[in-house]
Amino acid sequence: MSTFPMTSMQRVLTALGHQEPDRVPFFLLTTLHGAQELGLSIRDYFGQARNVAEGQLRLRARYGHDCYYPFYYAAAEVEAFGGEVIFRDDGPPNAGEPVLRRAEEILTLAPPVIADQPVLVRVLETIRLLAAASRGEAPIIGVALAPFSLPVMQLGFEAYLRLIYERPDLFARLMQVNEEFCVAWATAQVAAGAHAICYFDPVSSSTIVTPEMYRTTGYAVARRVLPRIPAPVALHFASGACLPILPDVQQTGAALVGVSSLEDLGALKAACRGKIGLFGNLNGITMARWTVAEAEAEVKRCLAAAGAGGGYILADNHGEIPWQVRDEVLLAIADAVRRWGAYPLQITEHDAA
Repeated sequence: MSTFPMTSMQRVLTALGHQEPDRVPFFLLTTLHGAQELGLSIRDYFGQARNVAEGQLRLRARYGHDCYYPFYYAAAEVEAFGGEVIFRDDGPPNAGEPVLRRAEEILTLAPPVIADQPVLVRVLETIRLLAAASRGEAPIIGVALAPFSLPVMQLGFEAYLRLIYERPDLFARLMQVNEEFCVAWATAQVAAGAHAICYFDPVSSSTIVTPEMYRTTGYAVARRVLPRIPAPVALHFASGACLPILPDVQQTGAALVGVSSLEDLGALKAACRGKIGLFGNLNGITMARWTVAEAEAEVKRCLAAAGAGGGYILADNHGEIPWQVRDEVLLAIADAVRRWGAYPLQITEHDAA
């Protein structure tokens, strides 16, 4: 345990080494709040790399959390494949109609050239701006969608499930294309200055597929992809359950796993202790209705369940805090971590009840 304040980078690395830093690290994964901070529409905010970089710098100065998060929106990757993106005023941009109208189109599908895709170029420039401003004081977390989950936007959910079961040949071909893109996209973000990659794989969660199906699909893909990414990887199931597959997740090479509010955090910590770090599991949906007192109580619950011994980063459970979460709630989360998260922890599960 450190007896003096650490930088965010030192704090996070110590925690991921399964040791106790000066306090529990916390990530406020705010993507849209930067637009609020700058007084811009969501479309305009994501239209310029300097806007997103400035938003991230201001938000971290405001809340004091332990990372920069230059993620734009999940549909950016399908946009790079030629898909439509639908913007809204109070939530994340979403994918429009699937870019693949017929499964046979997979045969001629090719990975996008990153340098030719304006949205990806903006993300990379955002990372470079943050790297220049932060100079290694705090980790910059890039994002890549798992090749197994990206097809939900490429094909649509129903068509994708039919593909998995009915056309294993085309499924294998789609995974090949998506894997090459995922590795290239993650590598480009690392080259721009990202220190780690968050690999979002919600379709692999036990909420969506069985553990048996995961082992032959999303797990097999992750085993091929993660070793090729030249940085630590956080495997995130975007609110989905993962406790039934944690032994498999630990074999993917991931350094960290994002965990859901749907599962018992104490049980997750027991399964991960000394093996893989975890972050979560504040409920981002109910967070939009929390009072300041409720925010503090939820932070105390998480710290009591998972904080001891390091290996834990407090965060929301989805990897993206909703637009509707109020500033006072985010400030309350930050204040509660600083108050209750200093090591040695002075909080027990009884105190958090």
